[in-house]
Amino acid sequence: MNYGIAFTPLVPAIVLWIALAAIVVIAIVLLLARARGAAVRVAALVLFLLALANPSFTREDRDPLTSVAAIVVDKSPSQNFGNRTREAAQAQEALVDGLKKIKGLEVRVVDAAQADGETDGTKLFGALASALADVPVDRVAGAFLITDGRVHDIPANAAALGFQAPVHALITGQKDERDRRIAITAAPRFGIVGQSQTITFRLDDQGVSNERAKVTVRRDGEVINERTLSSGQTANVDVEIKHAGPNIVEIEASPLERELTPVNNRAVVAIDGVRDKLRVLLVSGEPHSGERTWRNLLKSDASVDLVHFTILRPPEKQDGTPINELSLIAFPTRELFQQKINEFQLIIFDRYARQGVLPIAYFDNIARYVRAGGAVLVSAGPDYASNTSIWRTPLDSVLPAEPVGVSEKPFYAHLSDVGKRHPVTRGLEGSASEPPHWSRFFRTVDTRNSVNPPVMTGLDGKPLLFLSRFGEGRVALLLSDHIWLWARGYEGGGPHLDLLRRMSHWLMKQPDLDEEALRLQVQGKDLVVVRQTMADSVQPVSVTSPSGVSHDLTLAAGDPGEWRASLPASELGLWAATDGTLKALINVGPTNPKEFSEVTSTTDTLKPLTQATGGNAVRVVDGTNVELPRIVPVRSVSTFAGDGWMGVRMRDASVVKGVGVLPIFAGVIGLLLLLGAFAATWMREGR
Repeated sequence: MNYGIAFTPLVPAIVLWIALAAIVVIAIVLLLARARGAAVRVAALVLFLLALANPSFTREDRDPLTSVAAIVVDKSPSQNFGNRTREAAQAQEALVDGLKKIKGLEVRVVDAAQADGETDGTKLFGALASALADVPVDRVAGAFLITDGRVHDIPANAAALGFQAPVHALITGQKDERDRRIAITAAPRFGIVGQSQTITFRLDDQGVSNERAKVTVRRDGEVINERTLSSGQTANVDVEIKHAGPNIVEIEASPLERELTPVNNRAVVAIDGVRDKLRVLLVSGEPHSGERTWRNLLKSDASVDLVHFTILRPPEKQDGTPINELSLIAFPTRELFQQKINEFQLIIFDRYARQGVLPIAYFDNIARYVRAGGAVLVSAGPDYASNTSIWRTPLDSVLPAEPVGVSEKPFYAHLSDVGKRHPVTRGLEGSASEPPHWSRFFRTVDTRNSVNPPVMTGLDGKPLLFLSRFGEGRVALLLSDHIWLWARGYEGGGPHLDLLRRMSHWLMKQPDLDEEALRLQVQGKDLVVVRQTMADSVQPVSVTSPSGVSHDLTLAAGDPGEWRASLPASELGLWAATDGTLKALINVGPTNPKEFSEVTSTTDTLKPLTQATGGNAVRVVDGTNVELPRIVPVRSVSTFAGDGWMGVRMRDASVVKGVGVLPIFAGVIGLLLLLGAFAATWMREGR
């Protein structure tokens, strides 16, 4: 209970100050004149002034508030090294017990810095601010950080904490720890497929010097370089970009004797492979309504270098025009189909029939080109079923179906069961409705003896689109020349851009469109495993974390042809997944995670801040035992740590529950005081 005096003036404050000044002047004059009753007169005037100030006796009923101490426990990945997790748990238990013995102290415990695949580094002070966000500054008694000392959000000064109380750091780990890591100093993000990129890295050893290590470099799991480096040595390695999409490069150093952890002995760089220019050869037969569909599509793609020839003047066309008057360019068949055929990623035959332009031997070259890894797309019309069809050449060995005739009837194209799963045709806009929400075709080439099921069907369920593999290469066969109706918007058109672009990219081996693939993706704080397959079921997938912990996942069916599963991305570094046949790699987090850049424990990083607040940073491990300093309550000092003890600042905060007010000059009491004062003055004057 607190007592005091409060004033509620009856007149403005300026009036009171003027009256006080007047009383002072009168008092001085009376005292200098040695007037009788000067003291009584001044006392009466003062009482009159106090009456105008209207003083009151106050009484406050208060309840004391507890002081608040926060404990922030480091749960970052580096705390899993050695015995730090056990040491932190024991230190937390002993610290909580010690703080709870202090009367009037509230203890709050918060875990911080758990790895989630999105954040990098140990952030303890952000967690501390959140824990004390609802606590007034005058109730904060202090903070304790249980950590290995590697904290990456340390404030620049004590004032930035937002409170005036001690911060103590309890450091886990041993003094003589040693560790080795690979640090990436320079690495590209992108690379041209078929060219090399240079990665610069350094061998860092902590706690030792002049050690040597064997360093192995792998690309997508394949060893491409081995060398020996000394502690602190920097080296370069040239990595050829083999394919489009992520090329995962691992750089791993041999273990250091008695090192803290081998996790950071390996660094990972993901280089996205991009193709400089996709060279496409488009050979059109006789001009037709849809000839420009393919040309417009390929010319609109900035990554495609298109070479287009249209056979306007076959050899049998003899009209007597002199050669020197012709403006047509001769078809460089030998240069294209013999000398430079392997420079093209894709060859397209658009309604092309044998017209004597290409010798039979060149079709054999094209077949060999496909088996060696090339790609051919045949957009067929009536020419494919004619006597001059390219089927009737050595190219037939890499064509998926034999033509037998032409049907001239309207029909809607449908996705087959295989097509609903294939990445090229899966989810085409308009395919979900019946009939599909796109325009009809009016002609199709009938075939037989197909080597694999079609991904799209046409009239009466007959094949319309084949996507086939031959050796290392790929072939697409589109059995209608009416795709241009979709492009022209006839009956609403259709998704010709999506279909033709996906088909072209699949032929050119875009990894995202492979039928059988295992992929890892980071979505928020989760690692997602995606299995693309044409099969009806998939095998479980084993996922290995950067620390070597394995997780067996059973995948669930998602979209047709896709199976998925997920798990928390609880560690930074290289994750690997395999189903026994396919393998996938992904790097979670940055190339050089702060969490693993320095993993040896230390008191040096936190000591300047803790000492600036009056606290200290000390190790909790003495030999093999966890021992904490004594925790004591402290009031009104600037130092909260000493030899063998740590203090918390106890506060005197309270909350008012009730207030009592007794006016002094109100009612009879005030009247008697004033009358008494003037009566005393009158009596003194009457003598």
